[in-house]
Amino acid sequence: MRAHVEGLSRRGITAHAIQLPVGRAEKAVAIYERQVEALGAAVIGGHSYGGRVASMLATQERPLGLVLLSYPLHRPGNPEWETRIPHWPDIKCPVLLLSGESDPFARIDLLRMAVERLPDAQLVTYPRIGHGLSPILEAALDKVAEFVRRLG
Repeated sequence: MRAHVEGLSRRGITAHAIQLPVGRAEKAVAIYERQVEALGAAVIGGHSYGGRVASMLATQERPLGLVLLSYPLHRPGNPEWETRIPHWPDIKCPVLLLSGESDPFARIDLLRMAVERLPDAQLVTYPRIGHGLSPILEAALDKVAEFVRRLG
C-alpha cells in the first residue's frame, strides 16, 4: 500500500496503511478499528480484503467516507456474491468504489447490481484492468483525493 499512501500524500491527503491479519474478515474488524483515530472523522477503506474489512467496520461506527479498491465481491470463477455484501445496506456514509472491469474477484455486471444496495455510492470502473489497480493507480488516486476533498 506504500504507493497508495505516497500517492495520496502527493495530492495533499494524509493516509495510513492498516495492518490486518490473514483470515476471516469478520475477525479483522476490531483490529482495523484500533488502528484508526477518530473513526467518525476519517475516510477509511482498503484494497480487496482490506476494503471488505473496512466496509464491515463502516456498519458499526459511521466514518466520514469509505473507499473500496477492487472489492472482492466473489471468488474467481464462483459468482456467488450475496454472502460478501449482506452488510452493505447498513453502510450510511458515502462510498467510492474503484474496480477493474476484468477483475476475476468482481464480475462487473454483478458489481453494478451489488452497488445498488449501498445507500450513497459511486462506482468507477476501468476497462481491461484486473484485480490490482497498479496500471491506472495515478488516475485512481486522483478519484480518491477528489472524493476525500468533497467530504471535507
